[in-house]
Amino acid sequence: MARSGGAAYDERVSLRSRPLLIFDGECGFCRRWIERWRVITGDAIDYAASQEVADEFPRIPAYVFSRSVVYVEVDGSVYLGAEAVARSLAAGGRAWPLWLYRNVPGAGVLADLAYRLVATNRVTASRWTRRLWGDDVRPPTYEAVRWLFLRGLGFVYLIAFLSLQVQVEGLIGSEGIAPLAPWLEAIADRYGEDRLRVAPTVFWLASSDYALNAVCGFGVVASLLLVVNILPAVAAAAAWLLYLSLFVAGRVFLGFQWDILLLESGVLGFLFAPWGLRPALARAAPAPRPILWLLRLLLFKLMFLSGVVKLASNDPVWWELTALTVHYQTQPLPTWTAWYIHQLPLWFHKACCAVMFFIELMVPPAIFAPRRPRLIAFVLLVALQLVIIATGNYTFFNLLTIVLCIPLLDDACLLRALPAATASRWRTAIGENRRARRPAAGSLLIASSALVLGVLSVGHLTGRLYGYSNLPGPVRSLISTAAPLRLSSSYGLFANMTTKRPEIVIEGSADGRSWRPYEFAWKPGDPARRPGFVAPHQPRLDWQMWFAALGDYRRNPWLVALMRRLLDGSEPVEALLERNPFPGGPPRHIRATVWEYRFTDRAEREKSGAWWDRQNPRPYAPTLSRD
Repeated sequence: MARSGGAAYDERVSLRSRPLLIFDGECGFCRRWIERWRVITGDAIDYAASQEVADEFPRIPAYVFSRSVVYVEVDGSVYLGAEAVARSLAAGGRAWPLWLYRNVPGAGVLADLAYRLVATNRVTASRWTRRLWGDDVRPPTYEAVRWLFLRGLGFVYLIAFLSLQVQVEGLIGSEGIAPLAPWLEAIADRYGEDRLRVAPTVFWLASSDYALNAVCGFGVVASLLLVVNILPAVAAAAAWLLYLSLFVAGRVFLGFQWDILLLESGVLGFLFAPWGLRPALARAAPAPRPILWLLRLLLFKLMFLSGVVKLASNDPVWWELTALTVHYQTQPLPTWTAWYIHQLPLWFHKACCAVMFFIELMVPPAIFAPRRPRLIAFVLLVALQLVIIATGNYTFFNLLTIVLCIPLLDDACLLRALPAATASRWRTAIGENRRARRPAAGSLLIASSALVLGVLSVGHLTGRLYGYSNLPGPVRSLISTAAPLRLSSSYGLFANMTTKRPEIVIEGSADGRSWRPYEFAWKPGDPARRPGFVAPHQPRLDWQMWFAALGDYRRNPWLVALMRRLLDGSEPVEALLERNPFPGGPPRHIRATVWEYRFTDRAEREKSGAWWDRQNPRPYAPTLSRD
């Protein structure tokens, strides 16, 4: 178990063409980890059980083979224990463990102590190895994982672009609620040549309604190319650029956390994607591990911060586990299933809230754990998203989160779900992929990008937990510089739970006395109308109406602009609604009233048939008139 056995056990007479690592062939723990080393080192070194080759090394006492692995260099030099492990990895191309062992003060001593601890407790170590990794500890591959992740990312992009396509003119078109062209002119007047940095968007080239639809259309094409694996890297880059352009142009209508999450995921998706026209598993360069770990870090950041912000807000409904007693009726766009869940007893809602906190706070660290804990994290995180999908309308957010869970898997997990013949073909292709090499330029791009994105991601995570002002100056500067591109961000949903549901009802009148409501397609309006499912589509005006009801019209100038557009009879804006009560022409007057909505209970619904009860109307904004 000596740290260096070179001087003690030289075997100069046993010159070899390749280094040899000798292990105890009767030790199950040793055999399991040697299989891992074989994959890492490839053909660089040979392996042999001590029971087979000990006689070739008479100068090494027999007890040494039973206590330590033995590494024999081609010149006969012998090394034991932790140094033997480090040298074998270095021979296989991973030189950093040996560099740390030899150059960092104390690293060698700690490595020797750790090796001695494991070697003297091999039975326990073997048991924990099986619990954490399973029977196979060989380095996993992620080629099928990358293939599935990119298909999923392309599908989410496709949903996002198609969802915007049908409403973009009404939101930011020339006759929309918040026209894009005047806003760009204002940005150009204020920032001049710096406008592209402030507002990075392709709409500087053209901002017409045709341009808006064209960008959405090109985004659909890029998404489809990513889904069908044609030019995946180029398609991922194009989808990110086009969605960033729409994000910037959409302003208040695209300022949601899932829009930001899609952009951050898209940057990593571009770096994760293989290059080529239609890269096959067998020919594409292996999935870059730094990007894989950044995707896992993104998922950790999303889930863990979502739990932290709830507790950090000191909102009593979170601390008392009663938040879900109001959540289902106060969420932005409730569903009919939410009505039924809302009727369940208090103990059920408290139990569900406790489970949610467990998944958001205790499960995320397992994202970075060995295979088996990581697979458990995958199951629990996906299950949480499926429950949310079943009870709410959160656009493509939950689908995107599920896609981000895919990198928690490895190829072995995915191949088990395929038919035997297909799995065999994929396994062969993945085996051939190990021999593929990434061009030097590609490796440099991934390494440099991973470094920058890693600093940004850790900076946002640390800043959200401990305050951005406590970050080092260079990190704060990097975060500020990268902010317009949305390369990284912090997250945290529902920090404060809304316990009541104010709801805005917009009404028009031809004479100022008789008022008729404009009916929105998805937000609550008519109390008798059943709440519906609309996700993964996001009716962005309906969503913004929920936020507006929580505040004041002076903080939501877009709502006054909406009322003015309805007075003008804007067709793109009217198309955002379910029903226009004035098909013959716009009204002369328009007003916004805010009501207090709540779910009915079972008895009330049996009596009236209504899903909602509403009371206490009050003016939300001044009445507008065409006069």
